[in-house]
Amino acid sequence: MYAKCGSINNVRELFDKMPHGKAFITAFRSGAVMGFLLAENGLLVLYISINLFKMYYGDDWEGLFEAITGYGLGGSSMALFGKVGGGIYTKAADVGADLVGKVERNIPEDDPHLHGLVFIIIFSLLKCVYVIADNVGDNVGDIAGMGSDLFGSYAESSYAALVLASISSFGTSHDFIAMSYPLLISSMGIIVFLITNLFATDIFEIKAVKEIEPTLKKQLIISTVLMTIGIAVVSLVALPPSFTIFNFGEQKVVKNWTGATTNVIFGLALGYKSVIIPNFVIAISIFVSFSLAAMYGIAVAALGMLSTIATGLAIDAYGPINDNAAGIAEMAGMSHRIRERTDALDAAGNTTAAIGKGFAIGSAALVSLALFGAFVSRAEISTVDVLTPKVFIGLIVGAMLPYRFSAMTMKSVGSAALKMVEEVRRHINTIPGLMEGTAKLDYATCVKISTDASLKELIPPGCLVMLTPLIVGTLFGVETLSGVLAGALVSGVQVAISASNTGGAWDNAKKYIEDGASEHARTLGPKGSDPHKAAVIGDTIGDPLKDTS
Repeated sequence: MYAKCGSINNVRELFDKMPHGKAFITAFRSGAVMGFLLAENGLLVLYISINLFKMYYGDDWEGLFEAITGYGLGGSSMALFGKVGGGIYTKAADVGADLVGKVERNIPEDDPHLHGLVFIIIFSLLKCVYVIADNVGDNVGDIAGMGSDLFGSYAESSYAALVLASISSFGTSHDFIAMSYPLLISSMGIIVFLITNLFATDIFEIKAVKEIEPTLKKQLIISTVLMTIGIAVVSLVALPPSFTIFNFGEQKVVKNWTGATTNVIFGLALGYKSVIIPNFVIAISIFVSFSLAAMYGIAVAALGMLSTIATGLAIDAYGPINDNAAGIAEMAGMSHRIRERTDALDAAGNTTAAIGKGFAIGSAALVSLALFGAFVSRAEISTVDVLTPKVFIGLIVGAMLPYRFSAMTMKSVGSAALKMVEEVRRHINTIPGLMEGTAKLDYATCVKISTDASLKELIPPGCLVMLTPLIVGTLFGVETLSGVLAGALVSGVQVAISASNTGGAWDNAKKYIEDGASEHARTLGPKGSDPHKAAVIGDTIGDPLKDTS
């Protein structure tokens, strides 16, 4: 492109003329590559691992599929680093730059020329720190983090179903095709993804900004409809007319068919209220799937949610791709029209990203329950009695863990952001020649603060997650550990949903005022006003809440 155009001005002119449709297709196909590779590689490696382990375990299918659990554990470990580490990295810079720039110095994010040379220099530092760290953090947290998060859930739901099936009639009869039912569902998901992609890139042509979000949502609807049909076909072909599933000491016969004060207060209230509908949906899913096929049904239900993982990831990755494009366009000094287009594409991505988080949380809940069932089944526990003191104590401790984890990760962001604020203030107040524009800005120190925080601050919450089950199980036994796992599952769903939606509400409130699109938004603004500062403060609280904790 550079060779053809000959100059950066020609490149900018070319981008100016690029329609929304081409930009949308570029972003969507980029996300589609990630979605396809994750689903395809995840399935391929799992299939190869099963066959390699089979050479060692032979006819010991229980041991074979229990060993496969390490596959999902590896994915979960990477998700912990990607989501939490990436979240700490990017939000340290984001929160620090917002507090100093928007609240303290009243510097508009998108117009450094309004306040003279001094503020241009200050803003260039803040913008560069923010954009670079934000772009890197988007790739680590939103792309690698969400990918590894959903991959962990995908792998866990697969091996949960495989472990439970290994102690069913599938395992005793060594029916490998029926045992491979979870893998066949994932295979069908890849086929559906390839078909669904055509609707976004070739059938539904984007001609206006208002068509972007509906097109993305259509991807989820189309893939869900096609996947429902595909799963029905796979079920009829792979599953025998009837089979038995181990159900807490019994064998259940299954038939083959498918089935700034007020801002903060309102944001918290909205987040707490938002858990109601998702929990009812999860509860209904659990009841129906468990009634039909016991814990195996729950594992398959989780896998069903994740069967469209490739499409979901394509839509989810679409948002950070446009976000990064907007940052690069701003740093490159491209025209305001380009920034408007990237912002329009990104705005639709924010909504679909929230849908992606909902899928991740819902599937994680079902996966956790399926793994819990696999755990108690392999431990030969027939019931978990909550009235037993050991179990009840475990429930209380387990319910506390998600809150402790969230507190640790948010404190990490807060301490790193404070260091970033102090560093930016040091630049402004102490570096000779900074105000005159003759001093060299120390970007490396700011980037180092985020990098060090993302690595060092990750260790305590990681140890909390990895060591708690080992310590509790070793010191207090299987019953107490059962209580801990159940308590963490129930509590974790509530914390995850409320944190995600509260943070999203605060983020949207800030954008609502900054956009000034409606008369009401204009009465609250402009940027730099007290309502805007209150919204920025809410956003700085919500960022670590939704993107890290």
